[in-house]
Amino acid sequence: MPTITMYSTALCPFCLMAERLLFKKGVTEIEKIRVDLEPLRRLEMMEKTRRRTVPQIYIGDTHVGGFDDLAMLDRTGELDRLLAGN
Repeated sequence: MPTITMYSTALCPFCLMAERLLFKKGVTEIEKIRVDLEPLRRLEMMEKTRRRTVPQIYIGDTHVGGFDDLAMLDRTGELDRLLAGN
């Protein structure tokens, strides 16, 4: 399974929903980057993703976006393919 990286904050409900969905899919570890604790990492996130909101989720090197994007990938079956490393 590829590495899952998620830019997040402590009190973000969409971050928690994304974590729950990923865990339901068998993900056992998420590398969380807390942009509320490390403001420079928020700037990094914004430069990489061109987005300001959290969560911003990567599966391997693929930026999938936020929770709504992740949920859409799940509905279409694409999330399973990404998590399998294909």
